[in-house]
Amino acid sequence: MSRELEFTRLRNLRETETVRRRNAETSLSASELIYPMFVTLGSGVRRPIEPMPGQFQMSVDVALEHAGLVSEKGIDKILLFGLPQSKDAVGGTSIDPDEAVQSAVREIKTTLPDVTVITDVCLCEYTDHGHCGIVTSDGQVDNDATLPLLAAAAISHAEAGADIVAPSAMMDGQVAAIRAGLDDAGFKDTRIMGYSAKYASSFYGPFREAAGSAPQFGDRRSYQMSSTQSDEAMAEIEADIREGADFIMVKPALAYLDVIRRASERFEEPPLAAYNVSGEYSAIKAAAANGWIDEETAAMEVLVGIKRAGADLIVTYFAPEAAEWLERGD
Repeated sequence: MSRELEFTRLRNLRETETVRRRNAETSLSASELIYPMFVTLGSGVRRPIEPMPGQFQMSVDVALEHAGLVSEKGIDKILLFGLPQSKDAVGGTSIDPDEAVQSAVREIKTTLPDVTVITDVCLCEYTDHGHCGIVTSDGQVDNDATLPLLAAAAISHAEAGADIVAPSAMMDGQVAAIRAGLDDAGFKDTRIMGYSAKYASSFYGPFREAAGSAPQFGDRRSYQMSSTQSDEAMAEIEADIREGADFIMVKPALAYLDVIRRASERFEEPPLAAYNVSGEYSAIKAAAANGWIDEETAAMEVLVGIKRAGADLIVTYFAPEAAEWLERGD
């Protein structure tokens, strides 16, 4: 005589797509995505970025058109990176009001005022040595000498109309210096998104080719964080909040989901962003191109995973495609 088994039938919650959607514990929307764009001067420039299929270096006119197209998909936040015409040892063109980022900000805010424009504030794209700050004669990055240059770049972006400036140089005190600079210049309402816990990562490779920002000597391990550190990430985030950051960020995302989770649980405010970086994007694109994985399901699995870990906002090159996938899923 067989004995009746007692068990919970959780599979009933996964029976159909409608049931799965109704019981979803984590939701993702296009409004939570931030789309990075690479801008340069010139006209009609739409140069493919080889290691990042589907991404382009764009002149301001093309970037404006592209921003309009992605905003129609529901992506209302963009992050601008600049490709300057010239570079020097101190990144002097980072404060040029006629450079690509400043020009793009003015055009986008004039034509698309409802799009939130975030600007990367760093010197690596603008220095001839590729480091994120001033380099001393013995090859070290001078933290304190770099701070006023970052503040000046942030003020230049605010003058152009940037809604949010995002310092990514990982210099100690950068948020405080930028906050003070913005306030003194009359931009008290310009918000700051700190790249609070930015790790030294191999996943930045495709970006550095896209932005022309690879260091010409050494590496960035003296100022970007080691992958071994989690407590230190909490200290970095706490410092940014204390200095006046309106948003905090963990970068990269996938190898640091535990850090995202820990930050989300420890800091209820301000909003937490996570950067789904270029190498993470390119890996999925390459695997999909070889038929090894399905791009849509893999990308969405990653994005939902980052959101599930605790991110409020996700910076991702998949943003326009993800918006279409989310719309189709509805």
